[in-house]
Amino acid sequence: MSEVVKVNDIEVEISHPDKLLFPEEEISKKDVVDYYQKIGPTLLPHIHDRPINLQRFPDGIDSQGFYQKEVPDYFPKWIDRSKVEVKKEGEDQYQVTCSKTATLLYLANLGCITFHRWLSRTDKIDHPDLMIFDLDPPGNDFEPVRFAALQLNEYLQQGNIRSFVMTTGSQGLHVLLPLDRSQPFDEVRETAEAIAQNLAQQYPNQLTTEVRKEKREGRIFLDYLRNAYAQTAVAPYSLRALPAAPIATPLDWDEVQDPDLHPQRYTLENIFRRLGQKSDPWQNLQGHAQSLQTVRKILKVIQG
Repeated sequence: MSEVVKVNDIEVEISHPDKLLFPEEEISKKDVVDYYQKIGPTLLPHIHDRPINLQRFPDGIDSQGFYQKEVPDYFPKWIDRSKVEVKKEGEDQYQVTCSKTATLLYLANLGCITFHRWLSRTDKIDHPDLMIFDLDPPGNDFEPVRFAALQLNEYLQQGNIRSFVMTTGSQGLHVLLPLDRSQPFDEVRETAEAIAQNLAQQYPNQLTTEVRKEKREGRIFLDYLRNAYAQTAVAPYSLRALPAAPIATPLDWDEVQDPDLHPQRYTLENIFRRLGQKSDPWQNLQGHAQSLQTVRKILKVIQG
């Protein structure tokens, strides 16, 4: 059993559309395909021209999924792809880039539930246009994550450095700084580490940059380590392979003030209600791209 969905003259075959990918919620493959078709215009600007890692669960989220990076031979020619260097192996491989809603549907048909995007774009792959801080709770209490995100934003605001925040749909929050791609990954990571260390010094009982978990002592790890070549982060508006089908959702900073906020607040059930009431808070994110050199100068002023 299959059905065909046509998107801008591209026909995508959906096999076994009634197959349950989220069994407990009775969310079928067709429901996932329909979601990505509807969210496509909002999601695509956030992943356009970026290599994408696919997190696939062809047998549903109750089974063990897997990550797929390289484009296999059987992908149709209309699927966009880019050649990237696998630096550890000294080889090149082709990875999916996504500029069409039809691509989202084709991948969803393969059981791709979550899209993880690179922090750089294909035309300048070594120069990220995003700096990221990944904030996860050390336990079940989300309040320390809100605290860490708000303090990070307040710290950056001292120098008018613009940051953006979203729920990951899993455990925590991501805080991102849009960059103008003037510097390579090593420089960006070094600056991110400096920001994290300065903030941790201000709140030594709540925040830490200790990489080893046993040394964190219940504090929030200001994770700057993703700022590296070929590292990825969950794409905005991507589904997560978790019960209730939560969605990584960009927020306004005032929403982080809400003590009832949790990282799985927005789901397949309520995301379009949200978007019907407010536009995407990240729709002009790249319009706020900042020079890393400017960020560094401002940090020196903040530090006194």
